[in-house]
Amino acid sequence: MSRQDLNTRALYFRLLGYVRPYWKAVALSLGATAILAATEPLFPALMKPLLDEGFIKSGSFGNPIWIPLGIVGVFILRSIFSYFSSYGFSWVSNRVVTDIRDEMYQRLVRLPIAYFQKHGSSVPLTKIAYDVNGVAVAATNVVVTILRDGLSVVGLLGWLLWLNWQLTLVCFALIPAIAWSMRTFSWRMRRASRGSQEAVARMVEALQETSHCARVIKVFGGEAQEAGRFGQINNEVRRQGMRQAVASSATSPITHIFASIALAIVVYVALTQSASGSTSVGSFVSFITALLMLLAPLRRLADVSAPLQRGLASAESVFQLLDEAPEADPGQTRLGRAEGRITLEQVTFRYPGAERDALAGVSLDIAPGQTVALVGQSGGGKSTLAALVPRFYNPDSGCLRLDGHDLQELSLESLRRNIAYVSQDVLLFNDTVAANIAYGATADASREQIEAAAEAAHALDFIRALPEGFDTVIGENGSRLSGGQRQRLAIARALLKDAPVLILDEATSALDNESERAVQAALETLMQNRTTLVIAHRLSTIESADKIVVLAQGAIVEQGTHAELLAREGAYASLYRLQFAEVA
Repeated sequence: MSRQDLNTRALYFRLLGYVRPYWKAVALSLGATAILAATEPLFPALMKPLLDEGFIKSGSFGNPIWIPLGIVGVFILRSIFSYFSSYGFSWVSNRVVTDIRDEMYQRLVRLPIAYFQKHGSSVPLTKIAYDVNGVAVAATNVVVTILRDGLSVVGLLGWLLWLNWQLTLVCFALIPAIAWSMRTFSWRMRRASRGSQEAVARMVEALQETSHCARVIKVFGGEAQEAGRFGQINNEVRRQGMRQAVASSATSPITHIFASIALAIVVYVALTQSASGSTSVGSFVSFITALLMLLAPLRRLADVSAPLQRGLASAESVFQLLDEAPEADPGQTRLGRAEGRITLEQVTFRYPGAERDALAGVSLDIAPGQTVALVGQSGGGKSTLAALVPRFYNPDSGCLRLDGHDLQELSLESLRRNIAYVSQDVLLFNDTVAANIAYGATADASREQIEAAAEAAHALDFIRALPEGFDTVIGENGSRLSGGQRQRLAIARALLKDAPVLILDEATSALDNESERAVQAALETLMQNRTTLVIAHRLSTIESADKIVVLAQGAIVEQGTHAELLAREGAYASLYRLQFAEVA
């Protein structure tokens, strides 16, 4: 056996592992499938003696109407088993899709930031929203097709070999009628498909928010909250899928019932018009029936290779995401509320594939409650330094400490519980104002606490002016709010968290003057008694900082107070004069 065959076999067995928890439903569905397949040649085999007996000795059957009614009854019984077989496997298939998607999303929210930078947002969205469907086809539909249609073909071929194969062409007369009946009920499946598409669209929206707001989710401990919200949307997709399965599962039985009624009418007319019968009549009808029943399973078996290969390709894509290493969390120390001392000792960091270090031997000591501003030209390392504090990345060398603890020794949950984060790119969710303020670890905050945080962030007035106040849904990433309003919501969220360490990443750079004054006042409240890292572009906003650190090419070139740095006439003074000239 080749390596490729072994890999395919291992892949398929791993795929079937997701079916194992539902083995009872699979067993019942297989039972219905086996009964359906076993009775496949029964009807054409019974047609011959039934018709021959009816035509030759019609009086022995009493009223001829019982014969066609019996035929319809057989098809109704088979249709029942067909429905439960199709519905059962559809139920298992949708459950498998739901489980895999939940597992993939649980892994997605726990992947490191580097994954989201390496892969576009469409990659995980496509894997979770679409590729999983192909996996379900390979895990259930292919197996059902092989078992059910394989048994049917064997039984029907055995009967046809005993009869005259030259009568095969007669079966084509019923194909248009079957096609018409399938088209008649196709609109039901189309309507069910619309609901499924709408549910998938809501899922894609939630996935996009997860990719866009990954930092907020991690810093504010929102992994479980997002997983729960996604689970609700995912379950809605499953329910819509089952509505679609109901229409799909009913199509084939209804088509068979209509075909059986048409056949019953033909048989009834022939019996009533004939005074006596011959064996050729029974053989004729039996052969046509068997041959018609053979065409569908032969077609499905011929087409089974394509969905199998597509399903295995989808499985490879799905397992690539599931096999991604989650964010490393080796730390065992659980830190309570930190004092806020941050120490960097010869910290070096380089992004994968970069030509130079983003940080090169940086050492810095930040005292508890101190406000430290990071300034410098773009690419100097300001955002990288701030990103190392909540361990979005780990330094290549050196050590970064919080209250004397190496960050690598702290658990991610306890570390990030002590950090609040407000960025220039405001990260909000398509939810209510209250839900955006009370997010993640603070999701259970009272309305009074939420309103107090909003008031401190100078956001209470505009929130109360919204149509539904704190219960107003703000749209994707707060699209229904202005830039200043979105920023103040982010500040209110940080205020409510009340973390001892605060990271402000260009928090006021995108605001107009009026909004900036309101936000700056809120930030001054927020920064009180907190260790604050401020990444600033507007130097006028950080003149009162306890310490200003100037970074260039990943290294610290100057540090001191605003007045001290201006007096040195160095890099900071040059930046300040340049910016003052631009404003003038």
